[in-house]
Amino acid sequence: MGVDFGLPHFDAQLEELGLLAQTAGLEPVARLTCSRKVPDAALFVGSGKADEIRTLAEMHGAQEVLFDQALSPAQQRNLERHIGLPVNDRTLLILEIFAQRARSHEGKLQVELARLQYLSTRLVRRWSHLERQRGGIGTRGGPGERQIELDRRMIEEGIKRTRERLVRVKRQRSTQRRQRARRETFNISLVGYTNAGKSTLFNALVKARAYAADQLFATLDTTTRQLYLGPEAGSVSLSDTVGFIRDLPHGLVDAFEATLQEAVDADLLLHVVDAANPGYPEQIAQVQSVLAEIGAADIAQLLVFNKLDALPAGVRPSELLDSYELDGRQVPRVFVSAQTGAGMPLLREQLAQRVAGHRERRAMPPAADPELAGPAD
Repeated sequence: MGVDFGLPHFDAQLEELGLLAQTAGLEPVARLTCSRKVPDAALFVGSGKADEIRTLAEMHGAQEVLFDQALSPAQQRNLERHIGLPVNDRTLLILEIFAQRARSHEGKLQVELARLQYLSTRLVRRWSHLERQRGGIGTRGGPGERQIELDRRMIEEGIKRTRERLVRVKRQRSTQRRQRARRETFNISLVGYTNAGKSTLFNALVKARAYAADQLFATLDTTTRQLYLGPEAGSVSLSDTVGFIRDLPHGLVDAFEATLQEAVDADLLLHVVDAANPGYPEQIAQVQSVLAEIGAADIAQLLVFNKLDALPAGVRPSELLDSYELDGRQVPRVFVSAQTGAGMPLLREQLAQRVAGHRERRAMPPAADPELAGPAD
């Protein structure tokens, strides 16, 4: 279910929500959209549209209703009562995918923190990982109130424990970054919209075997490898990071601060763009928005238009984006296909030039400060 409020980037076909649902292991059976000026306070869509959703769900035998926008706890609860089915929103769907895909200890901790923060505002009672306890005879407030108090306390304690463990992990990552800084390693981070082909590009550059698939959020855990760029540039550190997406839950941005720190501390960001996606300009804007949110907006970027092999017939790379400015700075571009290898030598050449130039600047003595210089002879 998607609601058009007249804002940019409304997905009239609900394609991305459908891909998210499939990534989570669900099978979309029907799609419905409507237009409103503002959300209905109680049901988000109004009672008439809620009736239509219920009829459509019954017709297709649906087991769950997904909304492309974030629902408030009250709206979610009211919709479930009205429709008679579980109702979830885009935020929970992304959280569920992250929970399924996280592999590292750090990734699992970050997902758990984001899920607990989401739960803390809802206290819905269908979560298997929360131990269910019943209030006995004579308990103050009755079983229902007792249950909510227990859930709230368990969630608060879980958030506290998870945050403490993440602080330790973040400290370990900080130590590793300091070690790289002492070695004066040039750090490159791959960033981009989810499913832009970052992991495939990473594998092509470093001959690694990081998991890569044609699906949303194939990569959740940061992978770092050494990349040799030739005798002048030497080796650099290359990191593959989690993909961004429209309306990424703020809880996830906060919770993944340690992972996204690789992007914040990079000397260069390779912003990978899916050239075959007609919505790539909007995806570029979404990535820039998240980079600004995590404090990485001022880091030098190179736009890497990927998937040239998937471009529609007759579309030439030069037609994709004549120029791109970021805060008044021109961002250079390169066109590649990580799948076929097209354009990869040019990308490596550009990276080598960047690294060599960076090292030349660092080797130059600082310019003399005229104010500190003595009087002229």
